[in-house]
Amino acid sequence: MTADDIAQIIVAGQRTGIVGLKKTLEEVARQCAGRADAEITDELMARLSKKNYIVPKVKDAYETAFLREYKKFVGEPFEETVDPDLVQIKVLGPGCPNCDRLEQDLMAMMSELRIKADLEHVRDAVEIGTFGVMAMPALVINGKVMAAGRVPSKGTLKQWLLEARGS
Repeated sequence: MTADDIAQIIVAGQRTGIVGLKKTLEEVARQCAGRADAEITDELMARLSKKNYIVPKVKDAYETAFLREYKKFVGEPFEETVDPDLVQIKVLGPGCPNCDRLEQDLMAMMSELRIKADLEHVRDAVEIGTFGVMAMPALVINGKVMAAGRVPSKGTLKQWLLEARGS
């Protein structure tokens, strides 16, 4: 299994790694197009639970998350559920030393400031392109590109995170 086989999605407000999601979405999109959401959800759960432990207590949350990812994949409208108290942070970059340093600096600052955040390191070139940045690493906070082509100072990161949190 490679890192490409694991997709990070939000389940019950937590970033969760799902093995085989992309391949499963491709197969289900081909075989279940036009079916009702309940049928698609059942098919996704049946296939993905073979390679992923689905916590019974939050099975409904997994079903919701899988259907949301399916709808994103096939281009159907979906309802995005985002915790308003959660700062959304994306580090954009292929995983170079500067990208990794920015991610580590952010984690340390989030811990120091006790900020609830969803931190995602986006490595996919196509997804990075949707943000319109050409230089790496890039930093996106709550949907706004804050920096590109450099690692901001810890003082600057602190200021941006406090502003994003609303403090």
